Amino acid sequence: MTPLKDIDDVALLFLTQIGYIPKGYDPKTDARTVRDSVPYRLFVECFLGRVDKGWTVEQLAAKLKTTKATIYRHINKLKDMDLLDEVNVNERGAMRKGEIAIENYRKTVDHLMKLAEMRR
Repeated sequence: MTPLKDIDDVALLFLTQIGYIPKGYDPKTDARTVRDSVPYRLFVECFLGRVDKGWTVEQLAAKLKTTKATIYRHINKLKDMDLLDEVNVNERGAMRKGEIAIENYRKTVDHLMKLAEMRR
């Protein structure tokens, strides 16, 4: 993937390789392409685009113009893959449970590379 320079190309390939977006995925909504779909936009626009922000399900549903049930389905899938973590989010003065992208994949890849180098 490193020769690719477009974030959308890399993100789509990565998300397909890890199984978050199935190969041949056909959005069942009015999205015309995978890049317009809720799961893709959730990960790329919300979690990658704002790694500093914790999101509530309500905020995500409003931004992506979808239901909370759809957001929960995709969040649970990302959590199962260790791509999200729960955080407290201050929303209008109240602390609520939210989601934030985590660095587990990056840390794991760095660790694997270090171990591979040590083995050589």
